[in-house]
Amino acid sequence: MKNTNRLAFARGMRDGIPIALGYLAVAFTLGIAAKNAGFTAFQAMLASLTNNASAGEFAGFTLIAAGSGYLEVAVMELVANARYLLMSCALSQKLSPDTPLLHRFLISYDVTDEIFGISMAYPGKLNPFYSYGAFAVAIPGWAGGTFLGVLMGSLLPANIVRALSVGLYGMFLAIIVPPAKKSRILAGVILVSMAASFAFTRLPGISALSSGTRTILLTVLIAGGAAILFPHEEEQDEP
Repeated sequence: MKNTNRLAFARGMRDGIPIALGYLAVAFTLGIAAKNAGFTAFQAMLASLTNNASAGEFAGFTLIAAGSGYLEVAVMELVANARYLLMSCALSQKLSPDTPLLHRFLISYDVTDEIFGISMAYPGKLNPFYSYGAFAVAIPGWAGGTFLGVLMGSLLPANIVRALSVGLYGMFLAIIVPPAKKSRILAGVILVSMAASFAFTRLPGISALSSGTRTILLTVLIAGGAAILFPHEEEQDEP
């Protein structure tokens, strides 16, 4: 068992390296926003360690810079990060039923979009140590990028920072393309999701919603429709 956990941890670290590199680039711009809100480098890094969410942190720093109250910031964080509730529900089905509650709590600490993606792609039931391995490199990348962004992010040209951020989208493609090649249904769902996501940013009324709220609506509608039209039998654990 120890050897299995060690291998899963090492695999998680390997898969988490591109996530950490993408986080490092994105967090540079986050660090600039934190600096504009009056945060020191250490305070910004601490915020990233306790709130691993790009949209949520950007929204929080923006509101703080505008002098918003605690309640307004709390409500905005809830809305911006609400999609992680759905991700956590889906991820809980990936865990073995006998997974201890402590491991479930620890995994829930860092259910980001990217880590959720690689965790769902993990073959079979998810070994918690795989997630811990990904955390071990991804979290320092996010917090460290925020720290460096406060110190020196403003010295880098904006074009360079945006170019580095493209790596995160490349990683998403690496996650979804291989399984999409094996399933026409999954490929169709991905294409529908992309088209609907684009449409939601243009439709009157819906486009005014936050990105987190739009993501929740899309997830519920598309995932629910796919589950009804193309039900997937639950995999039985091997004895």
